[in-house]
Amino acid sequence: MAPDRPAARPVVKRTARAILLDGDALIVIKRTKPGEEPYWITPGGGVEPVDGSVTAALHREVDEELGAKVVDVVPAFVDTVPEGTGGGVKVQHFFACRLASMDLGRRHGPEVEEPCGRYEVVRLPFTREGVTSVNLVPPTLRAYLERNVEGLRALLLPDLG
Repeated sequence: MAPDRPAARPVVKRTARAILLDGDALIVIKRTKPGEEPYWITPGGGVEPVDGSVTAALHREVDEELGAKVVDVVPAFVDTVPEGTGGGVKVQHFFACRLASMDLGRRHGPEVEEPCGRYEVVRLPFTREGVTSVNLVPPTLRAYLERNVEGLRALLLPDLG
């Protein structure tokens, strides 16, 4: 007889986030909220009903937050975390990608129009030291990047297929 498996937790939210490389730099957003310590986060956000896919949400979010276009989008990492008090989870999809263009003057959306604190675009060296030099969240992503700098670069090589 097979062991009992716990019931699947309902997915109540999905996000799409960019592990966005520009040459040897990782592009992140430094978030500073009033009364809190700053933290750094990858560009991205929630998948909305208007998005045709998680990848479409990624492109929309990168455009809103950075005024940017990305290429070579490859799934890289998935993180599942508890969300709220009802036993549901948030699934965070992280995609390795390269920056094609960025115009910060084109940023739009709630982060720009109704900011809660400051959103600063920052380029970190895409090295172990670079990704661990700041409070990059979530911690699971920070640990993944620290272990997989070379692997992430390999995901973006032209011979991947």
